[in-house]
Amino acid sequence: MKATLQQSKFQFVPFILSILITLAIGFVASKFTTPEIPTWYTTIQKPSFNPPNWLFGPVWTLLYIMIAISAYLVWKRRDGSELYSTARSVYIIQLALNFSWSIVFFGMHQILGALVVIVLLWVSIVATMYYFNKFSKVACWMLLPYLLWVSFATALNTAIYLLNR
Repeated sequence: MKATLQQSKFQFVPFILSILITLAIGFVASKFTTPEIPTWYTTIQKPSFNPPNWLFGPVWTLLYIMIAISAYLVWKRRDGSELYSTARSVYIIQLALNFSWSIVFFGMHQILGALVVIVLLWVSIVATMYYFNKFSKVACWMLLPYLLWVSFATALNTAIYLLNR
């Protein structure tokens, strides 16, 4: 795929929109999470490897920024192909699953349901990386910390389910 001048030029407004959309998803999801941390979340059993609560906000903020930059890099190389359409669809599904996990786990207190969502999220991140790699290797690799964190979160969700069933 040969980059056109338009594709190689930094585009401020789409870049900022990508960041804002992704951070907004995280912000809205946090509205389901934050009130439950000092109440419901403190009452459930957690494994010894559960990180301190203060760590989640900074980690997720950084990850959302990296996710947004990755999406922007792929968007810049969009070509109207079916491959791009698939990449975009998989990315949107991944964002929707990311958003829904907070609702299911914290909002609905459904630990097993959240485990199902996070496994689907993990699969969708791998799929997103696969399709993003076809447009930008950097975009693909920028999602690796996200995949690693969600892998850890999946282990954490599994342990919490097993401790609280």
